[in-house]
Amino acid sequence: MTLGEFLWDRLGRLVLLLAAGAGSILFLSLTGTQPGILAILGLVWAILFLAMQAVDFLKCRGRLLELEAILEGLDQKHLFAECLPRPETVRERALFGLMRRAGKGAVEAVSDARAAQREYREYIESWVHEIKTPITAARLICRGADSVLRRKLITELSQIENHVERALFYARAESPEQDFLIRQSSLEAIAAEAIEQHRSLLIQSGVRIETQGLEQTVYTDGKWACFLLGQLLQNAVRYRNPEPVIVLAAKPLGRQVQLTVSDNGLGIPAQELPRIFDRGFTGSNGRARGGSTGMGLYLCRKLAAMLEIRLEARSLEGQGTAVILTFPARETLP
Repeated sequence: MTLGEFLWDRLGRLVLLLAAGAGSILFLSLTGTQPGILAILGLVWAILFLAMQAVDFLKCRGRLLELEAILEGLDQKHLFAECLPRPETVRERALFGLMRRAGKGAVEAVSDARAAQREYREYIESWVHEIKTPITAARLICRGADSVLRRKLITELSQIENHVERALFYARAESPEQDFLIRQSSLEAIAAEAIEQHRSLLIQSGVRIETQGLEQTVYTDGKWACFLLGQLLQNAVRYRNPEPVIVLAAKPLGRQVQLTVSDNGLGIPAQELPRIFDRGFTGSNGRARGGSTGMGLYLCRKLAAMLEIRLEARSLEGQGTAVILTFPARETLP
C-alpha cells in the first residue's frame, strides 16, 4: 500500500477532520480569541493531525506486509485463512472471521477435488490393466490369421495399446511422485525399448531407424523417458514422407546429454511451430492427415518438465522436424 492509496482511501475522513479544524479556528476567531493563540492552537492541531495519520499509515502498511509475508511463505495458498495472526481490532476480527469461513470452504473444495482426482487416477489405472487382457487375447487370435491380415491387425492393436498407455501416463502425470524414480540409466537401453515397443508400427510404415552415439548415461526415470521417446516416434511416423527415416543421435553437452530425434517428414509450418506443445493443438498437418488429438506433444512437454528435461523443436516445412531433449546433469537434480 502506497501513501497515495492510503490518503485516497481515507479522503472523506481527512476532509471532514480538516473542515472541523478550520471551523473550530474560525469559531474561536469570531469569539475574540487572540491571533497568537489561534496560531499556536492551529499548529498543535496540525502536528497532532499529521502524526496520527503517519502512525495510522505505518501501522496499516506494517500489518499488510505481515499478512503478505505469511501468504508468500505458504506452499498451499488456500490455507492462508488458517494461518492469519490474532486480530488487533474489532474490524480485523470481523474480516478475519469471514476469511476463515471462506478459507474453510476453499480447503473443503480442494480436498474434494483431490479425492475425485485420486479416484479418477485409480479408475484409469484399473481400466488400463483390464483392457490389456482383451488386447493380449486379440494378439493371440491374430496368430491364426494369414500373414497380411495378421500384420494389419497387430499394427492396429499396437495403436490401441499406445493410446491406452497415453491415457495411463496422462492420469499418472497429475501425481508423479507415486510413480517416479530418477536414477542413472542407459540412453541406449531406453531408446532400444522405445523402438521395440513401436516395432510393428515402424515396420508397417516402412520407417528406417538410424542411431548415433547413444552410448550415454543419463539421469532420468527410464520408464517415463521411454514413453516420452515413444510419443516422438509415433509423431514422426504419422507425418512421414514416402521414404521415412528417423535418426536418434546423442552427444554429451558438458555434464548434460543431448538427444536429438529427427525425421525427414512433412515438417511444421513456421507459424505453427511455437504452438505444437500446446494442449489440443493439431496444426494443418494433423487436420489434413486426421486422427490427431493434439495430446501427444502436450504430454511430452508435461513429462519433460517433471523429468527436468529441456525440450525444444526445430522444423522446416517439407524437410523434416528435429526434437531435442537435453537431459539434466546429476548435480542439478533434487
